[in-house]
Amino acid sequence: MPTTTSLSRFGGFVFLASLSLSAHADATLDRITSRHEIDVGVMIAGSPFGSLDPQTQQPRGINVDLANDIGKKLGVKVNLVSVQPSTRVQFLQQGKADILIANMEYTPQRAEILDFVPTPYYRVGGTAITPNNSGITRWEDLRGKPVCISQGSSYIRPIVERYGAVPRAFPGASQSLLALRGGSCVAAVHDAAPLLYPLQQHDPEWRDYRTLQPELIPASSVIWVRQGEKDTAAKLNGIVEDWHRSGFLIASEAKAGLPPSPALVEWHANLPKGP
Repeated sequence: MPTTTSLSRFGGFVFLASLSLSAHADATLDRITSRHEIDVGVMIAGSPFGSLDPQTQQPRGINVDLANDIGKKLGVKVNLVSVQPSTRVQFLQQGKADILIANMEYTPQRAEILDFVPTPYYRVGGTAITPNNSGITRWEDLRGKPVCISQGSSYIRPIVERYGAVPRAFPGASQSLLALRGGSCVAAVHDAAPLLYPLQQHDPEWRDYRTLQPELIPASSVIWVRQGEKDTAAKLNGIVEDWHRSGFLIASEAKAGLPPSPALVEWHANLPKGP
């Protein structure tokens, strides 16, 4: 399953990319083709993966770059649909978005209700951010304590089952982090590389906070589609593979100011470059 350290481990899934599209593609691919538009659900939460440019007020970030490149490759207009962790699955299932590029990592539970593009485009794990004076230095220190987190986050189960934390869920990361600063919890748990590491490193307001190691349940970020939409997944899989081959993802990461991801370097090196 797409949570391993090597892109080659995804061989059991990548066969989708070799499927030729039939005369009757799935509903989403048919709709994209007929409308010449694609509605992409993205997170605009203030992270390097999605934020608003302060000057233009236009969305920017890695997920925005990926959505726009998909539109370019498919030759269609891209409509960005802003989603939150609490709404992204519903937006996809209800047809408000055709696909999700929304910081949503692969889990077996999610794969039971949605389909996904088999080749991942990133890997992230979770971390907890907490004030330096909180006394929280290990995950185990969260036992019995309130922890701010996003609704629908895949990190809720492990912080409860492994560490006995008491989750306080918010619609999104911005509300969760605001609650942490207001003293509603002892820590906030969110994605490490896309959000908390850059926040801690570059925002002076967070210099007096620490993050916990090791990262919680590192997993592969994938593009999600509606259940049964194999043609859409196969079409997009070829695009994601090209991102790895060309180094597009590595360039997008650098543009966003993120430290180099070992997973991207490995996938770029290991994916066959063709004849």
